[in-house]
Amino acid sequence: MARKWTNIKEHEEKILEMKGKGKTRQEIAEALGLEKAQIKDFIKRYNKRQREGRLVAQRKGRPRKYPPTTQEGMALRIKELEREVEILRSFLHVAGRM
Repeated sequence: MARKWTNIKEHEEKILEMKGKGKTRQEIAEALGLEKAQIKDFIKRYNKRQREGRLVAQRKGRPRKYPPTTQEGMALRIKELEREVEILRSFLHVAGRM
């Protein structure tokens, strides 16, 4: 069986527009008369090109449990930890170890 080749670059703007509107890959493929796999591969390649264009490299590995955020977020985290310390101190005091 011969492979079907389509110049997907001709449909690039339409694909991105429909994807931006929230259409699924299957809906885009049906509207343009293409296969779902072609749309999937195009979007994957497009996203990869966009990532490569960034100046900052994307982090690898598992994300941090508590990622560093703004000053406001850090202040909330500090207060949360201070409350935990206070609870532990009161427990140790009641237990007679402090």
